[in-house]
Amino acid sequence: MSAVRTIALVLTVGLAAGALRLAAAGPADSFEWDLPNGFPRPRVPPDNPMTAAKVDLGRHLFYDTRLSANGTQACASCHQQAKAFTDGRAQALGSTGELHPRGSMSLVNVGYVSALTWANPTMTRLEDQALVPMFGTDPIELGLDRSGTDLIARLRAVPEYGRLFPAAFGSTGSPFTIENVTRALAAFERTIISARSPYDRYHYDRQDEAVPAAAKRGERLFFSEPLSCFRCHNGFTFSGATDFEGRREAGRPEFHNTGLYNLAGPLSYPAENTGLHEVTGKAADVGKFRAPTLRNIALTAPYMHDGSIATLDGVLDHYAAGGRTIADGPHRGIGHDNVNKSPIVHGFTLTPGERADLIAFLDALTDDDVVRDPRFGNPWSR
Repeated sequence: MSAVRTIALVLTVGLAAGALRLAAAGPADSFEWDLPNGFPRPRVPPDNPMTAAKVDLGRHLFYDTRLSANGTQACASCHQQAKAFTDGRAQALGSTGELHPRGSMSLVNVGYVSALTWANPTMTRLEDQALVPMFGTDPIELGLDRSGTDLIARLRAVPEYGRLFPAAFGSTGSPFTIENVTRALAAFERTIISARSPYDRYHYDRQDEAVPAAAKRGERLFFSEPLSCFRCHNGFTFSGATDFEGRREAGRPEFHNTGLYNLAGPLSYPAENTGLHEVTGKAADVGKFRAPTLRNIALTAPYMHDGSIATLDGVLDHYAAGGRTIADGPHRGIGHDNVNKSPIVHGFTLTPGERADLIAFLDALTDDDVVRDPRFGNPWSR
């Protein structure tokens, strides 16, 4: 969705629902982050302080199919806990059957991300981003009516929400607003923190036996200059620029063209998927996308913004070649030669043993706990 359409949508829904006021909302009960070693507190906007009641409400909303117009999908349909909050599809599928141009990004550690979605530097707040899948039409995701009145009426009719909304936002006036729906969803999403992988136990808890020797060798390759994986997938989130409490200002988001395509004509990437260019309109931004997190990467296939690479081996082939070559078909082209390609993506050579080591390192980023933790699971299934 373009920046203009996104801003217009946020303003339209906000005005229609009386949403997006700047005052803090909800009773101020305590919230315990229980953060692991090496992880700072996510930055929380002043108008949406964290509370346990708000997180609880957000988890119920996240898994509730009432948030789609036809009652077929929830946020969790595209962000499944078992798949590290992705959906296993190359391209996401909306509630009306519309196939999206891009795949669903993982929500693990999304509270630390300085710019949300694949390629929109203006989308920085989870509260604002939640409006897009709910009410957006390009593409249709949950497909709700922009007034939000049908959704609110639906939620009011649920006895459980008669308890949860007042607990989270107080009983003065009506706690049932679109603003409070997005605030609760954002609060829950900020708690989805993945930091209990073998890599974390090895580095932060000093458990030397937590990862095999192959993963340790793979880590050295990952952080080596010839490969330079760390230049795009860096920091404790392995996803580039972050924001958190105590940081003076959010890290500046970066977007990269990795030579995935090099089509002939005015656009080197498929017209429906030009990345940052869709927001800026600049020719130099064609094909630039934000680097996704590598945490739990073994669980989030297929890969790239459009799911066009099926396996981690395929991803390594792409980067080792310094760009993907597509021999025939409508997308044929030599990605290595894309004029917008990042200079970081220059290609490299791996022996079979080094390739196995690098994949062992990526496997060590899998957090088995986050995909089973009941705090992030479906509360309606109990």
